[in-house]
Amino acid sequence: MIPGFTDHRHGGIACSIGGDGPPLLLLHGFPQTRAMWGHIAPALARTHTVICPDLPGYGDSAKPHDLSAYSFRAMATQMTALMDSLGHDSFDLIGHDRGARVAHRLTLDAPTRVTSLTLMDIIPTHTLLSDLRWQVAKSYYHWFFLAQPAPFPEHMITADPESYYTSCLLGWGGAQLTDFDANQLAHYRTAWHDPDTIRGMCNDYRATLTFDMTDDSADAAAQITCPTRILYGASGAMAKHYDVPATWVAKCTNMTARALPGGHFFPDTAPQETAQALQDFLAKR
Repeated sequence: MIPGFTDHRHGGIACSIGGDGPPLLLLHGFPQTRAMWGHIAPALARTHTVICPDLPGYGDSAKPHDLSAYSFRAMATQMTALMDSLGHDSFDLIGHDRGARVAHRLTLDAPTRVTSLTLMDIIPTHTLLSDLRWQVAKSYYHWFFLAQPAPFPEHMITADPESYYTSCLLGWGGAQLTDFDANQLAHYRTAWHDPDTIRGMCNDYRATLTFDMTDDSADAAAQITCPTRILYGASGAMAKHYDVPATWVAKCTNMTARALPGGHFFPDTAPQETAQALQDFLAKR
C-alpha cells in the first residue's frame, strides 16, 4: 500500500511500517485510509521508523459496533497500544483531520509518550463546536449528517458512496479530483464501498457529539507541552473562517505554524511540500 513499507496487523489495527530511526506515528483523516501517506511516509522513512495505521472503523482496521470505541480517547488508547506492541515507549506524532484530533487527545492523555506533535488542518474540536459559525456549519455539514442515528446516513451514502465521498474530497477548498494520486484514490474507493467502513466512519462522527465534546470540555484549558507544529491549507475552509494558529496558541506551550499550498487535503494534493515541512520540523525539534 505504501511503497517500500510492509503491512502488519496488531490486534484490530492494520498498519504499514517502513524506515529506520526514531519512531514516528502517522494518523490519517476522513474519508481516507493509511494510503494517504503513500508519497509522504517514504520521505520521512529516510530518518525515522514510520508507522501508518488505519484508524478504527477505517480501511483494513476492525470496525467495532460499540460507539464508545470511536471516541478520540478510545482511538488514542488503541494507538498507544499499537506503539506498545511495537516496542516504542515514546514517538513523534503527526495527524491530519480526524487523525489530528486523535493525536491531540493522545497527547493530552499520554503526554510522556509524545516527543513532538504535528496537527494538520484542524482547529480544536471544543473551539469549533462550542462557537459554531454558520459559515463553518455550511462547509462542515458532514459532522452533523454523519452523526445522525443509524441507519439513516448509512442508507443515504450506500446509495452512491462514490459520489458522496468524492464530494467530501472536493468540498473543503483547493482541490480537483485530478490532484489526487490514482493509486491512493483506488484504496479510498475500495474502503468507501465497504458497508462496515461506511458505518465505522459515521460512528466516528457520532462519537464526537456523544463522547468527545464532553472530554474536550473537561480539558478545555489543558496544554500540549511538547514541541508542536500546526500546518494548514492556505485555501482551505479552516483558513477561510479562522486564524488557525490563533486557535491553538493557548493550548500549546511551544508552537509554530505554517500554511501550505492547497485546501484541506494538502497532504494528498501537495505531498512533496508537506513532506518537506514535516522533515524540517522533525529535524529542528
